[in-house]
Amino acid sequence: MLLKRRRARAGARARRVGEGLADRADARLPVFEGGRLLRKAFPDHWSFLLGELALYSFVVLLLTGVWLTLFFDPSMTESAYTGSYRPLLGVRMSQAFRSTLDISFEVRGGLLIRQLHHWAALVFLAAIGVHLLRVFFTGAFRRPREANWVIGVTLFLLALAEGFAGYSLPDDLLSGTGLRIAQGIMLSVPVVGTYVSMFVFGGEFPGHDFVPRLYPVHILLLPGLLLALVSAHLILVFHLKHTQWAGRGRTERNVVGKPMFPRFAASSAGLFFLVFGVLTLLAGVAQINPVWVYGPYRADLVSTGSQPDWYVGFLEGALRLVPPWETAVAGHTVMWNVLLPALVLPGLLFAVLYCYPFFERWVTGDRAEHHLADRPRDKPVRTGLGVAAIVFYAVLTAAGGNDVLADTFDVSLNLLTWVFRVALVVLPPVAFMLAKRVCLALQEADRERLAQGAETGEVRQTVAGGYAERRAPLDEERRYVLRHGRELPEPPAPKAAGGRAGRLRSSLNSWYYEDRVDMPEPAPEPEPSDDSPAR
Repeated sequence: MLLKRRRARAGARARRVGEGLADRADARLPVFEGGRLLRKAFPDHWSFLLGELALYSFVVLLLTGVWLTLFFDPSMTESAYTGSYRPLLGVRMSQAFRSTLDISFEVRGGLLIRQLHHWAALVFLAAIGVHLLRVFFTGAFRRPREANWVIGVTLFLLALAEGFAGYSLPDDLLSGTGLRIAQGIMLSVPVVGTYVSMFVFGGEFPGHDFVPRLYPVHILLLPGLLLALVSAHLILVFHLKHTQWAGRGRTERNVVGKPMFPRFAASSAGLFFLVFGVLTLLAGVAQINPVWVYGPYRADLVSTGSQPDWYVGFLEGALRLVPPWETAVAGHTVMWNVLLPALVLPGLLFAVLYCYPFFERWVTGDRAEHHLADRPRDKPVRTGLGVAAIVFYAVLTAAGGNDVLADTFDVSLNLLTWVFRVALVVLPPVAFMLAKRVCLALQEADRERLAQGAETGEVRQTVAGGYAERRAPLDEERRYVLRHGRELPEPPAPKAAGGRAGRLRSSLNSWYYEDRVDMPEPAPEPEPSDDSPAR
């Protein structure tokens, strides 16, 4: 009996000590909040993994980038090559290019890591782009996620700059050609273009200072900014809750899905290893950026059929499509054929991306918080705009390879250039109208399924001799999504205000909501009559 009392007192003291330690730790660290954080729910849908693809590609970039910095020499000092790649023996080259060759041929596993780094960069940018498209088409940029949208667009912009910087470091003939184009873009800036070029390259192109200057930007400044913005993005995702698709039990106030630990953490870790494995497989079997084939950069040489990485292909295409327009003003030549496609166009594109959430809120008057994702078919105008932007980008990217296409298909390069010019003007509006009509047709199909049931493919002959298809009733989950998954209610049209801005807003609001298909209202349940038995 005495032994049991001593054990009870010892247990009570241990509990008091443990509670005291937990309280002291919680006063300094979010101990108890961390427990709630581990139970945070994440919705389970494949489209929500696109952001994780970008995150894990970025992790691979950081790991491989740290390894490559141990062997890369960003010096522009020239010397004759004496390495193991015999076709370049005796060729004078910079230390930057030579160290790239040494990584590829002298360092054990160096070529694999180089190609893994390059493939990870391409997947990183592609995943960010597709993730932004998912956010756009589902309306996940609306309040309260406007700041996260701005962070995502900034991440995409910085990733473009980071990719181009890494692409330019080896000082090979292909990357040097890209830098020559970049210098031409700098020179196109009126009045100050020459000074900008001299400052960036440390003198006349190509100079000896650019690669040593670009190297710390590539390995320190831009990765630091990307890491900070990725962290801020994840913090906001945790704080604001994750968006989810509509369904029974899912509302604007809750999130239905896997708890962060252990289920979501386990699946997310599996995705990381899958991404790492696929990227490593690509690096091992798919050659990319073979700089030894291009040779070192020389200002008097240029690669035929040279193409940049896909993410800057739209700039290349824009440069090739604009006619040779120039204007002489006060002794200065304004090169519109470079200034417009390489500076004005990208600036407008990113300005539209930054401003769209606020523009849509202004047009629709919708200031409510949204945590349920829109189905793209339920917002035909937004979906049409997105598809038009994709087509615009695709035409520019294809135009960036007009010389390769002309040579491959044996067509006139001038004719192909004009085809792309016409397509750039005509195809986006056509894509907008087609996407909008497809969305409305899908809404009509949803309405038909709600009213008549789902098609079964079973056809029977009627008494009158005709044929009719048997319809199966929809399950409750599907009926709920089709009926209540749409945004309820639509924001009211903004009141007509005085001035042109008010009239413009009212017109845009009508344009945004004029084409829609209303779902049938559910049949009211019959009210019990007076003589019906009580329940």
